[in-house]
Amino acid sequence: MSSADPSQRIASAVEAALADLSVAGDAAAVSAVANAATGKKGSLTALRRSLAEVDDAERRRDLGALLHHAMETVDSAAEQRRVALRRAAIDEQVARERWDLTETALRSAGQRRGRLHLVTQATERLEDVFVGLGFQVAEGPEVESDFYNFEALNMPPSHPARSMWDTLFVDTTETGSVVLRTHTSPVQIRVMQEWPPPIYAVMPGRVFRRDTPDATHMPVFHQIEGLVVDRGITFADLAGTIEAFTQAFFGRDFTSRLRPSYFPFTEPSAEFDIRRPDGTWIELGGCGMVHPSVLRAGGLDPLEWSGFAFGFGIDRMAKERHGVEDLRDMYSDDVRFTGQFP
Repeated sequence: MSSADPSQRIASAVEAALADLSVAGDAAAVSAVANAATGKKGSLTALRRSLAEVDDAERRRDLGALLHHAMETVDSAAEQRRVALRRAAIDEQVARERWDLTETALRSAGQRRGRLHLVTQATERLEDVFVGLGFQVAEGPEVESDFYNFEALNMPPSHPARSMWDTLFVDTTETGSVVLRTHTSPVQIRVMQEWPPPIYAVMPGRVFRRDTPDATHMPVFHQIEGLVVDRGITFADLAGTIEAFTQAFFGRDFTSRLRPSYFPFTEPSAEFDIRRPDGTWIELGGCGMVHPSVLRAGGLDPLEWSGFAFGFGIDRMAKERHGVEDLRDMYSDDVRFTGQFP
């Protein structure tokens, strides 16, 4: 070992390493400084090798302990610098990506800090309209069994109508037995099983299908369905209810029409369209008289009870009511868009 005081050389090496670490700007620089002190060719490592030249055993032991402490000090300082650099990088990213909504939310003293989403607004308005027409609101689970989502709705496993839905299945011990509901129709079965007739109910909620997002489709969207079960219900009652709803929700300038269609859970079935004030028509949803098999699945005797059902997309209702061109705009969270709708 050099004639210079070994303990002073150790202290100088540690001081130099700590000074370099304090200004290291990134993880690579930190590693380079640490390796220069404690690596295989580092200054402290070289001093440890030179201990063999110290004849005094006690002195050699003391210097060894001092070197060990010195290397631990450098390694600990290097790790602290790495942590500080990582924290600084995160803070910088947060500051860069931060979006302060205070100015938008409090632009004027009288402006409220938030507003309901368009779909929530439409849902609440629809509920109000139907409650005004004498309906009650019912809800059900979004994760459903195959029985409620398909079989009870006159779609057994072999029924070709199942191909009309691109279903998202939930992993269970019995493959295909649990799904994310593809419509809110399962709530109709649950209502028939749990509520004594007569039944006048609407079922709003979120549904799921394997759709690619575009201007008119989303993989997660919202539906509202209606169910009426009573004695002596006819197709004329269905048509009258659709027309009353159309004018109550959209206004007196709108009207509705029914076109023949097919659904496995209603017979006869129809599509219903609404006519805009400019005279153009747009398809809104489906409807029909509840199929006898569906009434039986709900625990009701089709010889005693009859009824009708209808359903349509809430997102589309909001889109038409507010003149939104693209459904995806309603989920973009762009305040320039949402700020247009109080």
